[in-house]
Amino acid sequence: MYDGRVRWSHLVGEATPAAGALPLALPGAVVRTFDTPDFAGMTFFEVRAKTILNRVAGTSRMPFEWTLNPYRGCSHACVYCAAGDTPILMADGRTAPLADLKVGDRVYGTIREGGHRRYVTTEVRAHWSTAKPAYRVVLEDGTELVSSGDHRFLTDRGWRHVTCPISGTGRRPHLSTGDQLMGVGQFAAPPKLSDEYRRGYLCGMVRGDGHRALVDPEALQRTRSYLAHFGIPTDESVAVRQLVAPLVAPLVAPPELITDSWRKGFLAGTFDAAGGHEAEAVRITSSDQRIIDGTATALQAFGLGYAIEVAHDQVRNVRLVGGLPERLRFFHTVDPAITRKRTIDGTPVESDPKLGVISVQPLGLDLRLYDLTTGTGDFIANGVISHNCFARSSHSYLDLDPGEDFDRRIVVKVNAGELLRRELAAPRWRGQPVAMGTNVDCYQRAEGRYRLMPQILAGLRDFANPFSILTKGTLILRDLPLLRQAAQVTDVRLAVSVGFLDETHRPPAGVAERSPARRSDQAKPATPWGSRSSGLRPASLRTVEPGTPSPRRRLDVVRRLSDAGFRVGVLMAPILPGLTDDDASIEATVAAIAAAGAVSLTPLPLHLRPGAREWFGQWLARWHPELVEHYRTLYAAGAYAPKSYQRDLTARVRRAARRHGLAGGGDQTHRPPPLPAPAPARPAPEQPTLW
Repeated sequence: MYDGRVRWSHLVGEATPAAGALPLALPGAVVRTFDTPDFAGMTFFEVRAKTILNRVAGTSRMPFEWTLNPYRGCSHACVYCAAGDTPILMADGRTAPLADLKVGDRVYGTIREGGHRRYVTTEVRAHWSTAKPAYRVVLEDGTELVSSGDHRFLTDRGWRHVTCPISGTGRRPHLSTGDQLMGVGQFAAPPKLSDEYRRGYLCGMVRGDGHRALVDPEALQRTRSYLAHFGIPTDESVAVRQLVAPLVAPLVAPPELITDSWRKGFLAGTFDAAGGHEAEAVRITSSDQRIIDGTATALQAFGLGYAIEVAHDQVRNVRLVGGLPERLRFFHTVDPAITRKRTIDGTPVESDPKLGVISVQPLGLDLRLYDLTTGTGDFIANGVISHNCFARSSHSYLDLDPGEDFDRRIVVKVNAGELLRRELAAPRWRGQPVAMGTNVDCYQRAEGRYRLMPQILAGLRDFANPFSILTKGTLILRDLPLLRQAAQVTDVRLAVSVGFLDETHRPPAGVAERSPARRSDQAKPATPWGSRSSGLRPASLRTVEPGTPSPRRRLDVVRRLSDAGFRVGVLMAPILPGLTDDDASIEATVAAIAAAGAVSLTPLPLHLRPGAREWFGQWLARWHPELVEHYRTLYAAGAYAPKSYQRDLTARVRRAARRHGLAGGGDQTHRPPPLPAPAPARPAPEQPTLW
């Protein structure tokens, strides 16, 4: 592994310096930016390196001696933005403008479980804004979404960007007329607070047998505040209905002229008093026929469908019909006080027939646009599922900021190909195997523009020099012809990194969220966490792999390389203690790796070298503060987890691998078995798009 403590000054050769300040470690670099959506806000430092083959330090645990890294930094990261007034579905069932959200707020996102996606609550981890060209997306039901062209929405065919360049390397899946977005459609506007709304709420609460609801603090607080507004004091320790019923008769009587504002308040009060939301159905129950009739009439006034059901004796139910879109429209239109009755947690995500794309049009101006990072990697924007992506990593060894620069300031060794040929031809070179992708992914997104790898592969092929590639990218499929040519003259070993299958981690059912470790826990020796449940709140794991293709796409790379004749290994890394090391996660990941056609897998628990350790510590404190003390204990001795933990983890992965017919869990290298030359008669696979 290239030692991050070594400065870059000895690697930089002659170049034409650009105007402006350069990092001290990159004197003479050419600074370049590209006016394309793919690289917006990014800076590339083009250097002519003096060496390209790096010897691994003798103290390293890595099973290879030489590495080659054409890039430093990673351009996989993305920024997606939407208009600040876009309503976002909050965890309390209400909505809030995107611009007003803040870190720590709870919102709704989604997770994928098997072949289905469900709504879950998640936390806002970051919130930022930028000025970008704006586009308007119009859907069949009238929903309008204003966002950047980079933004992605979930369709019935997967994630789609809003726009796509007409030509060039920036081609990507994007919205087209007729695409069906996933979600419920535009949110209804909340009611305006007025005296009529307050009177309607009090009528529904008091006449709807509200003394039962007033054990709920939210209903009690709203009722007391509305009564106080009309000059009627209450005692919090006494049921409101019993205390003030004689005084509120003028307030709770239906007015002669019933307005929509009064109806909204009445429905909210009646639902709080006598309503329920169970088994994906909203019902209001009463033995008072006037409440049943008034509820039905008010629902009809807002175009909300309903059915009258006989519960028992004289008790009737008014049941809302129309599925989740109508339930949310009801909640947003009338705004009940009791938020626990408004939850949609666990409800399946579906596509409404009215969410087809009608048009995608540029607005012709730059707008201030906003975006979030959430624990699930998405959020619900005006009724449709919206993607977000966030990247941070360690970049300090280049004198660049470790939190901000990794995804925006990329060092490119533009002479990598010619330099490699010179070093391979040197008399002192003995043809040792060269490892690529061991530090920074050589098939990151910037490779689509700089195309350094074809020159590198051609040089290794022409000198018949053995090499291995470890990648998380899909761009390796572009170079399949060169890989096959090289495999006919030397040993080529390919591996793909897939540390976990699911993008979101959820605690097992019934497990409470873990509180921070007690002082008595800190004195105990570290134990293999995989043997017990971590009990974490939902959180996105993709944030430890900023901007990389999803695990599913990487498994598709394994499948296509295998189909081309390669024996592909998988590095199951990083396995995160307390997050992805439980038996269920291991079993699912190993099963998917086997199904993709891999011939071997090697587990590798997270190791934290200096620099990466500091960055990961910040990530952990932000996302999982309850695990900070556990990690301090587990990694107290250095960069690696204790051997007892590693042995336990390897044994459990090995057992899962055997169940699925894989070799795995032996040494902790990324090397798959030797590759035989592919059959010449086998046709080359279709060339992929770059992104």
